Amino acid sequence: MTMSFSVQKDSDDSEELEDSYQLAVRDPRGRMEADENRRLLKDVSDAEGREHLIETDPAKLGNFDEALEKAGFGKFHVLLVILCGWANASDAVEILSVSFLLPAAEKDLDLDSYKKGVLSAIIFVGMLVGGYIWGALADINGRRRTLLLSLTTNAFFGLMSSLSQVYWLFLLMRFFSGVGVGGSIPVIFSYCGEFQPKEKRGMMISVVATFWMAGNIVAAGLALLVIPSGVGYVNPGGFSYDSWRVFVALCTLPALTSVVTFFLMPESPKFLLENGQGQKALEVLKTIYSWNKWDDRANYPLKTLIPSERARVLSTDHGGRRTCSDRLNEAGKNIRISLQMTVQLFKKPLTWATVPLLLIIWTISFGYYGIWMWMPQLFLQSENGNGSVCSVDPNDVNSTSAAPKPGDNTIYLDSFYTSLSNLPGNLVAIFLIDIVGRKILMSTSLLMSGVIVFFIWFVKTRLEVLIVFCCFGAVSVVTWNVLNVLAVEIYPTHMRSTSLGVQGIVNRLASIVGNLIFGILIKTHCTVNILLVAALLVFGGLMTCTLPRTKKMSLQ
Repeated sequence: MTMSFSVQKDSDDSEELEDSYQLAVRDPRGRMEADENRRLLKDVSDAEGREHLIETDPAKLGNFDEALEKAGFGKFHVLLVILCGWANASDAVEILSVSFLLPAAEKDLDLDSYKKGVLSAIIFVGMLVGGYIWGALADINGRRRTLLLSLTTNAFFGLMSSLSQVYWLFLLMRFFSGVGVGGSIPVIFSYCGEFQPKEKRGMMISVVATFWMAGNIVAAGLALLVIPSGVGYVNPGGFSYDSWRVFVALCTLPALTSVVTFFLMPESPKFLLENGQGQKALEVLKTIYSWNKWDDRANYPLKTLIPSERARVLSTDHGGRRTCSDRLNEAGKNIRISLQMTVQLFKKPLTWATVPLLLIIWTISFGYYGIWMWMPQLFLQSENGNGSVCSVDPNDVNSTSAAPKPGDNTIYLDSFYTSLSNLPGNLVAIFLIDIVGRKILMSTSLLMSGVIVFFIWFVKTRLEVLIVFCCFGAVSVVTWNVLNVLAVEIYPTHMRSTSLGVQGIVNRLASIVGNLIFGILIKTHCTVNILLVAALLVFGGLMTCTLPRTKKMSLQ
């Protein structure tokens, strides 16, 4: 059965169609999505390829954007953002917990500056490995399933690390915890963004990104309450479970609770539609409608979704038990698909979006994590160096006497304040990203961050150090929020999580390099670190001019 229909383009998007980025959303034959009006409609989700009767009433037929609009915006989206935000916060807690435990664990794990640098970097090595693997699997096997597996990996190995008594074992457990963290970060934003109407997508993804600040505050708050308290069990000659280990265990609770909540959530309807499961996508949209409208699912106005022009049918029914050979063949197929999608990211016209985006991610990741992960150590140096973070005796930095004693809350309070300082920047991103635009916000944020970092070199008192770090946190967080939005909007659904995984690789590499360089130079060449970060951030700000505009565009 065939029928014609038209797709009305929003007048607000007419300016966006003039942008060169529109080349990137054409299919291989150069046609835009409006050409769907010459499609033979069929239910591609049927495993045997049988055609079904399609609703012929145009009022009950719609594309994905129309389907989301008719499902409404309300309670379901609020719940979704809270759950995705909390999962994002769990990743922040797991990553930043290392920076808080380093001074306290210095004696127990026999840490010097080099070992501290490796320990700070190892979670990013795990994230580098996990981010790409999980991201590619999310484009093949689904967002929700991948989130459940990656969050479980994060929580389990994070808990195991708290039991580790020697440095090498603790390092290994943190690596595997990082593999889990690396999977959930890219998939969270793909998953959440694919439920959002285009008019509110930037704001809602920014809200999810804001929960990273909540994770910072949770980690700082737990460190403040637990590590200086001396709670736990200490046995100098055997197994010990002292306060910093208790802190590590408590930091796994956000990931564990996220696992439970995502069991209750549906798969992304956009992913289902793009993978030939239109009927399942329609059922998810009916659920969203029921939550938002307080109405029966049967009253959802659309009866048929227009299939994606590039839909692919991924087999999920393996016909019973699979042999080892079947599993190996499936794994090989998944690897080939993942590599093919990765190569596409660097082919024209996506090249002009991918390369600048990766350069910007390198600049902010190197600077942000280099400074943020070593923040407690920098505060210690400001004390030992008479108020300046770069005027310190190298012998003092490596001394275990610098570790906080029970009852010493100063360092953790400083970190708590700097985490809370992200709030203004998060609010700016939430309320202005769909008004001012992505590029202007990110460019301003990066340029201002570079200037702020440069002035760390000149501060003379502890209060000035705290103020500068708070300003850096407030301004730089805007860049992270905008990057999360752009990463979802620039790429088509079938390679969205893969692209986030590739971006994650660059993010982790920059984080690893930043942590190692800071660890090596922080004692003797602190100024080099500061000037290098400032220069990179300014460079990243200038690179934003080359990015495409994506404001209020439909997801491809």
